[in-house]
Amino acid sequence: MIASAPTPRELLTIAVEVARDAAATAHRMRAEGVSVAATKSTATDVVTAADRAVERQVLAALRDRRPADAVLGEEYGAAGAGPVAGDGVRWIVDPIDGTVNYLYGLPYCAVSLAAEVAGEVVAGVVRNVFTGEEWTATAGGGAWRDGRRLRCSAEADLGQALVATGFGYDAGRRAHQARVVAELIPHVRDIRRMGAAALDLCLAAEGRVDAYFEKGLAAWDLAAGGLVAREAGLLVTGLSGRPAGPDLALAAPPALHGPLHTRLADLDAAGGP
Repeated sequence: MIASAPTPRELLTIAVEVARDAAATAHRMRAEGVSVAATKSTATDVVTAADRAVERQVLAALRDRRPADAVLGEEYGAAGAGPVAGDGVRWIVDPIDGTVNYLYGLPYCAVSLAAEVAGEVVAGVVRNVFTGEEWTATAGGGAWRDGRRLRCSAEADLGQALVATGFGYDAGRRAHQARVVAELIPHVRDIRRMGAAALDLCLAAEGRVDAYFEKGLAAWDLAAGGLVAREAGLLVTGLSGRPAGPDLALAAPPALHGPLHTRLADLDAAGGP
């Protein structure tokens, strides 16, 4: 007999269990003291020992529960069963999204874990390491926090929109992103830069910011938070018909998406280094 594919709800149950344990480990390690273990793209793009320890914990927990599944993680890349075929499951993990915030003890960082089936993210959880706030979503099942179903902002006027964004670590990219923000800010209510993409997407999902955009996001930045955002009613896209990805990710309510998209395209937000 061939086992049936797991449902999104079953995968979410696993994701929540694993993410909660991982967040507890990250919180404990921060309380014990944290230091930089390595750098990646630049000297300011840091990896802590906790990033690596938490990802190893997630890998072990997923291997114990679903040993045939593949995993894509920020710190260790592809692991598990290897290439995913058919309706196989791939987990996408960011062990600590917002590592610089974590390093400085700023309470805006999260464990992000999503399950992908046949190339589609179907379940995801984002859990704030410091506060314990937790956002979940399943494909077609809505986005939730603390038992409350989430709906994105109803704001329709770009001039009244609070827009979140983020910056890369490369100096050239930062300069380009700063120019985009300088040109955008006169046309919106204000800009927020908080330093953790997955959490920014979740805040947009419940209307605590009206929209969010950023260049340079990887799959682990977008997977869980992007699903939460979509299930809350946001359009999550790139620019000019492209999907959300490294060139640009834009998450906005339908009424704001068009005007914000046009403004970002005019500013070449997907361009630069």
